[in-house]
Amino acid sequence: MEIGRGSNEALEPVNVNVNVQSIPKGLSEKDFVRLSTFIHSKYGIKIPPFKKTMLETRLQKRLRARGIKSFKDYCEYVFSPHGMENEVVYMIDVVTTNKTDFFREPEHFRFMAERVLPELIRENRQLSVWSAGCSTGEEPYTLAMVLSEFLEHENRGGLDFVIHGTDISTRVLETARQGIYDEERVSTVPLELKRKYLLRSKDKTKRLIRIAPELRAKMKFSRLNLMDSDFRFQTRMHVIFCRNVIIYFDRETQENLVTKMYRNLAVNGYLFMGHSETLHGMDVPLVQVAPTVYKKSV
Repeated sequence: MEIGRGSNEALEPVNVNVNVQSIPKGLSEKDFVRLSTFIHSKYGIKIPPFKKTMLETRLQKRLRARGIKSFKDYCEYVFSPHGMENEVVYMIDVVTTNKTDFFREPEHFRFMAERVLPELIRENRQLSVWSAGCSTGEEPYTLAMVLSEFLEHENRGGLDFVIHGTDISTRVLETARQGIYDEERVSTVPLELKRKYLLRSKDKTKRLIRIAPELRAKMKFSRLNLMDSDFRFQTRMHVIFCRNVIIYFDRETQENLVTKMYRNLAVNGYLFMGHSETLHGMDVPLVQVAPTVYKKSV
C-alpha cells in the first residue's frame, strides 16, 4: 500500500468557483509528523515529507465528512479515544491508494497454471489461496479464473478451492465483495474468459459488468492489517500472492511481513511477489524457483 501511486495525467482546465475560506489551513509540521509516524508504525505505510500536500488533500475528505474546520482539530480528534475507535479506519481508507488490474503481471498466472497447480493437485483435494493486499478484487478474481480453467481442463471435478482476499481498506473490500466493475477495468481479461465469467448489466445505459456468481462464491474477503503482530489463518495457504505491497515498507518491516507469510504457507506452497520486489538478503527459508516466485520446502 502506498500513498501517491496512481495516474497523474493532465486534464483539461475546469473553471470552479471555490470559497477560499472553506479550505482549511495547511497541516502543520507537528501534526504531519504525528500523523505520518502513527500511520507508519501501525500500518507500515511510509509518508515522506514531500507527500505532505498529498496527505492534506486526501484528509480534506475526512474533515468535510466529520464537519471539522481545521487539520489541527482533526488531528486532535483522530488521537482521541472516540477517534481511535471510529475514525482511524476511514482515515486509512483515504490515505491508501489501491492500484490493481485483472491479469496484472501475467507471467505469474502462466507459471501458476503450468507449474504450480499441476504439482499442488497431486497431494491436495482443496487448495487455499491468499491474495494479500487484494484491493478492489481484481487479483483474487483473476486467480479464481485461472484455477477454474485449470480444474476444468484437467477434468478435476472433485477438487475445490477457496480464495482469501484481505486488505486494510474497508472501502476497497466492499467493491471486491460486490464484484462490479466498469467495462474499461476488465479490458485485460481474455475474451473467452469474459464470455464465461463476466456478466453484463441488464441496464444497457450502464457500462458495468459483474463477476459470475460461481466465482464470487469462492471468495472470502476480510479486513487485515499486515502490521498486526501476528495473524494466523485456520488453514495454511498453498499459494500466497503478496505483490507490490512490501516495496513501500522499510527493510525491517519487509522481513517481518515475509516471515509472517512464511508461517501461513503450507509446506511446498508458493509465494508470489511483485516484479520490483525481492527477498534477497532476508533470513527466510524460501527458495526462489522463478523471478519473484518462492517455494517453501521445509
